[in-house]
Amino acid sequence: MTQNTQSKIWFITGSSRGFGKIWTEAALQRGDKVIATARRLSSIAYLNEKYGDNVLTLELDVTDTEKVKTVVQQAYDHFGQLDIVLNNAGYSLVGTIEEASMDDIRKQYETNILGPVAVIQAVLPLLRQQGHGHILGTSSSLGHVTLPVIGYYCSSKWAFEAIHESLALEVKAFGIRVTIIEPGAYATEFGSQESLQFAETLDPYQDFKAQFFTDLGKMEKGDPNATPAAIFSIVDTENPPLRFNLGNGNLSWVSSVYAERIATWKEWDTVSAQAQGVSK
Repeated sequence: MTQNTQSKIWFITGSSRGFGKIWTEAALQRGDKVIATARRLSSIAYLNEKYGDNVLTLELDVTDTEKVKTVVQQAYDHFGQLDIVLNNAGYSLVGTIEEASMDDIRKQYETNILGPVAVIQAVLPLLRQQGHGHILGTSSSLGHVTLPVIGYYCSSKWAFEAIHESLALEVKAFGIRVTIIEPGAYATEFGSQESLQFAETLDPYQDFKAQFFTDLGKMEKGDPNATPAAIFSIVDTENPPLRFNLGNGNLSWVSSVYAERIATWKEWDTVSAQAQGVSK
């Protein structure tokens, strides 16, 4: 595996907490330059004192498309190029499919899907112009499998995955690479009140949701501070993967789910073939 450890310039959304905070500081600590963004500038202001000219902190709500364009251009003008664009901002809507309101769902998709797309569309002309770039997107193992109660979050990551997979094919000829980072369960601030939005609970789901949260609390969670080396391996290699499992529990879970799907498709394959209108 060929590694390129030359200093890089990062643009990171959601730098104030969770993986975004950890990866922002890790990149700065290894000598890279970072444009760190967050919805509240005060939440990342400490980076200026700690890392000086190597960091540019900017306020950004990714759901504001025009602001995204302005901030991306400001970031590019400041350091003169963008090597890595990390779409990390996002949150989870907690609620069953029935419970979530249309406004709840719309806001979830605006942040988790349309926000990253706004960043991608803003950076692509600049990355094409410079002839290189690496777009990273923080997805989840839930981009392949689902859990109840956070179904709309899962669905946002399924869309996120499809968008980035299509993107990878569309921009490869321009020297732009794409990698989807798929974390499993980690002890980050993602489960904090700031990273969660709760739909109103309906009585029929109270016991089901209580059991769900009990089971969720028993799940083994990885150490987020152990992840930067893996991210650096991805951005430093000459041939990064389209998808990367972050953590040790994803592969077996996703493999078992896909095996079950394939078995079901095979079981019904005769009926499926008949629906084509021709005999096998």
